[in-house]
Amino acid sequence: MTKTTCCCQDCLSCFFDYETPRTIIIKSKGVGLLFRLINFLIVAYVFGYVCYLQKGYQETDSVISSVTTKVRGYAFTNSSDLGPQIWDVADFVIPPQGENSFFVLTNAIITPRQTQSSCPELPTTSTICIDDCDCTEGFSDPRGNGIQTGLCVNYSDTIKTCEVQSWCPLELDVNIPEPALLGTAENFTVLIKNNVIYPKFNFNGRNIMSDIINTSYLKQCEFSRKTDPHCPIFRLKTMVLEAEEDFQTMAVKGGVLGILIDWTCDLDWWGKPCQPQYTFRRLDDKNPTNNVAPGYNFRFAKYFNNSDGEETRTLTKAYGIRFDVIVFGNAGKFSIVPTIVNLGAALSFLSLTGAVCDWVLVTCTKRRHYYQKHKTTVLEDSDDTTESMSMGTTYGTH
Repeated sequence: MTKTTCCCQDCLSCFFDYETPRTIIIKSKGVGLLFRLINFLIVAYVFGYVCYLQKGYQETDSVISSVTTKVRGYAFTNSSDLGPQIWDVADFVIPPQGENSFFVLTNAIITPRQTQSSCPELPTTSTICIDDCDCTEGFSDPRGNGIQTGLCVNYSDTIKTCEVQSWCPLELDVNIPEPALLGTAENFTVLIKNNVIYPKFNFNGRNIMSDIINTSYLKQCEFSRKTDPHCPIFRLKTMVLEAEEDFQTMAVKGGVLGILIDWTCDLDWWGKPCQPQYTFRRLDDKNPTNNVAPGYNFRFAKYFNNSDGEETRTLTKAYGIRFDVIVFGNAGKFSIVPTIVNLGAALSFLSLTGAVCDWVLVTCTKRRHYYQKHKTTVLEDSDDTTESMSMGTTYGTH
């Protein structure tokens, strides 16, 4: 018989073979215990993790949110530049309305009565000069304070610098006021109004909950983790302390603080009421070993005309805390589709139990060769031996 003929016969033989499961009951405490243990672990995973912890029976939706804020408070300062001054919301909340954030002024370097004129540039390695040849008319340094006139003038009795056209006198921002100019801002309060929607479930929520908060309560409450966890009015110092920071230290150079509102909700009838949870965290870099450009600041100016009709401005380099209101969360509700899908996918792991135990039988047990012999039986179509066709044979370990 040629090799080609044998190959064809083998192919035909494989094509017409049929495999059917065979049940073998093995009296082995070790393998039986392993089988039950794996089944138990899979069932515990399905009902404990998938169903209970992950709520695999629920359909989910992401939150859509809107936020408005209102800051209240007053402060008094008496500085050499401004003299006695009362500060209210219009002075220290900049801008009046932000997008999910608000800024509270806590410190400032104020340069009053600036006019457009010529004055000596602040002394640096690039602006100190000896004569006019060291200055270039029309040159503008992005790190400087104006446009050079080409003249070298006296900055002090011992130093000469290039003259610039700018708003004079120039700002001196070397020494930041400490303690902070508006350190009393720690007692300011902010009302946060937050509305949320879960459109898939037609659910609307608000952090001012009508079943808990009424008008009289809102007028006198203040957020406290222990006594008033649902009050939407927050003292600035409380939020900074919750973020494990010191307000007076943070007020000197400013910073960014996150107000995190978690709207994670279980909308099933047996779930808890859907209420916001507040946490606070500092968001800007506060690494003490890397304090380059720390804090948060910007500049703004107020313009007016003096008695001579000349345009004048007061320049303010504002340091303060920017509060970012970050709303997040997911809602879940029972649905038959994810329940069937997740349970079916998880319970499919039960089919692995037999494969693991079979592998242990034919690989790790002492009688593995004996089990391997009886696990697979090849029957010919003409073979009618009753012993070979037994479907309920029982073998025991010794």
